[in-house]
Amino acid sequence: MTDFSPSPAAAPRGLRKAGIAIGAVALVVVLAGSAVRFHAAADARNVAASQGTPAVHLLQPQPLGASQQLVEPGAIAAWTDARLFARVPGYVHGWYADIGQRVAAGAPLGRIDTPELDEQINEARAALVRARAEAALARTTSARWQDLLVSHSVSRQEADEKAADAATHAAGVAEAEAHLGRLTAMKAFATLRAPFAGVITLRNADVGDLVGPGATGQQPMFALADDHRLRIYVNVPQQFTPLMHAGLTARLTVPAWPGRSFAARVLDQSGAIDGQTGALKVELVADNPDGALRPGGFVQVGFDLPMPAGHLSVPVSALIQRGGGTRVATVDGAGHAHLLPVTIGRDFGSTVEVVAGLGAGTPVVDSPPDSLAEGEAVDVVAKGGAHG
Repeated sequence: MTDFSPSPAAAPRGLRKAGIAIGAVALVVVLAGSAVRFHAAADARNVAASQGTPAVHLLQPQPLGASQQLVEPGAIAAWTDARLFARVPGYVHGWYADIGQRVAAGAPLGRIDTPELDEQINEARAALVRARAEAALARTTSARWQDLLVSHSVSRQEADEKAADAATHAAGVAEAEAHLGRLTAMKAFATLRAPFAGVITLRNADVGDLVGPGATGQQPMFALADDHRLRIYVNVPQQFTPLMHAGLTARLTVPAWPGRSFAARVLDQSGAIDGQTGALKVELVADNPDGALRPGGFVQVGFDLPMPAGHLSVPVSALIQRGGGTRVATVDGAGHAHLLPVTIGRDFGSTVEVVAGLGAGTPVVDSPPDSLAEGEAVDVVAKGGAHG
């Protein structure tokens, strides 16, 4: 018997292909999400590990050479510097030297008209003439009374009085001569002369100016500097004071002469530390035959300081400042940090001198973390970023 009931329709071929594609896409999404989560978990583990184990850089301490350069700013001063004021009151008659001019010792620089002093000198001369005349009369009178005393024509008392009067007038002559000599000496100051050879660095006087004692706001007429040899003053940090001794050499550089240096040597030092600067004032001397260096200028002073053998130099960034003193960090073969107490010597700015506590072949940690502890595990990283 034939069955004429309807049979199930066959599924379209395109629908089956779409279902397979959707399933494949879902599988890819699931696998990709798993991979992302795996890598995220790995990164999280790496971050946690890096946070738990600090990464550090090591550097090698450098031995100090036989000498160390110390450079400090200094000030230049003339070997001898004088400000010349008018010693006598009067009016400037003329000046014979201007700024920048070199003069010899004793050369006239200016002359002052002194009308009042001239009148005082004339008066003193007249007083001296009168005193000498009176003294001559007193001597003659005394001599005559001594002759009369022999014939008992006068008393001894009267003769002694005449002798005393002659002595008094002689003293008056000496007094008048001294007074005239003082005024004459004052007159010599009417001509200002250079007390030493040098260069004129200042001229305040002009013809007709009222100068000398009694002038309003008296200023020096001239300033003179002997610059054939110069003094250089520099403040040296306290830690270098044991090395500052007479004869220590230095090199000078100034902005006006780039590429050129000048020889100098330590002449003396103050012998005391300035309480305000914490430095020692050191005086150097430098010859200046060509006048290249100018008094009053600033200069960079470079000292060649002898260094003790065996001392090392490390960057300031390697130091750990904690309670109990200064330390540096090292790393042993097992990757554990150790904090070594060290003794610091001189401070060179970016580096310091280590005088004790560190061996020459022991590398130290540069810029150690603030939380670095004794025995803590660390990861040594090379400069290029590779882990050791």
